[in-house]
Amino acid sequence: MNTQEPAPARRGLSTPEGLLTAPQVMARLQLGRSAVHDLLRTRRLTSIRLGRARRTRVHSLTDFIRTRLDQEAAA
Repeated sequence: MNTQEPAPARRGLSTPEGLLTAPQVMARLQLGRSAVHDLLRTRRLTSIRLGRARRTRVHSLTDFIRTRLDQEAAA
């Protein structure tokens, strides 16, 4: 009988909500495919590559939104 507990998961990456697909980012920002891909291509929104897929961390999206709000408030 194995009584070991599972190893603790890495914060933010263990849940399906930890990494977002481009369509999920599109839905959250209410932007089209081209606009989101442009943000990813120009690295204004950071992402990681997993094979051929791109994923954006929820925290990266939150930071991007916070930065844009700060820029708008300063203008």
